[in-house]
Amino acid sequence: MWNPGFSHVEKSEALIFGYRRSLCVHSWVHRGTEASPGLVLGLDRGGSCRGMAFRVAAAEWEEVLTYLRERELVTHVYLERTLAIRLADGRRVTAVAYIVDRDHRQYAGGLDAIDAAHIVESAAGQSGPNDAYVFNTLAHLREMGIRDQWLEQVAGEIERMREAS
Repeated sequence: MWNPGFSHVEKSEALIFGYRRSLCVHSWVHRGTEASPGLVLGLDRGGSCRGMAFRVAAAEWEEVLTYLRERELVTHVYLERTLAIRLADGRRVTAVAYIVDRDHRQYAGGLDAIDAAHIVESAAGQSGPNDAYVFNTLAHLREMGIRDQWLEQVAGEIERMREAS
């Protein structure tokens, strides 16, 4: 959200209905290993999610879509969908989004905050410790004025585990 990796002509806070931000994807490379998987975010069914939407120039659309597919569809844990979203100014538009495939073997949905925190606290991968991913994500969400209570609960549990050890 905070670093889309492509040029855009407009950026807006957006709300998507029917999906929520969730640590629901096992990470075997970037934030964990197959022996000790971490968790990364995905859009999972249920609820709603505040985030950012980016509009790209028509001339760059195909290039950006190719980039997103190469980035998001590596293991096919995400499904590309075109979904209705509401922008901060009230406009309703469609956007490409990547939702988690609940039938994929990397799907880790249904975890409560304590179970997610235990996984995150002990995992690390090529891109660094899993807990850094969670804390950095929370910091960026806060900078954008977005509050994610469940992710904050996970972070709070990680901090409690650190204090207890």
